[in-house]
Amino acid sequence: MIIDGNEIEKRAMEEFHKGNRKEGLRIQEEFAAAFRTEYANKDHCSCKKACRYHGNCKECVAIHRAHQEHVPNCMRPMLNKKIRLLSELTEHTFAESVNVQD
Repeated sequence: MIIDGNEIEKRAMEEFHKGNRKEGLRIQEEFAAAFRTEYANKDHCSCKKACRYHGNCKECVAIHRAHQEHVPNCMRPMLNKKIRLLSELTEHTFAESVNVQD
């Protein structure tokens, strides 16, 4: 099972965007059920560097929400992809003007 960019969950989001909440929730539960089965006894965490909270998303996300300094490693590729799309609105002038050493 592929979690990132999962086609079942994308279908659920399409239904939500169309205003079909009931069908979106049904499809989302299909994804969740498949996830529970697939990852009941194996690692689902995509982080390359295991930490104390590896695989424990609930605590990991709570910690990151609490300190608000950065986001979990597993979420960075998704967020960077979204930020890149947003930066295209200004021809990447903001992203290019940010000094990486700051």
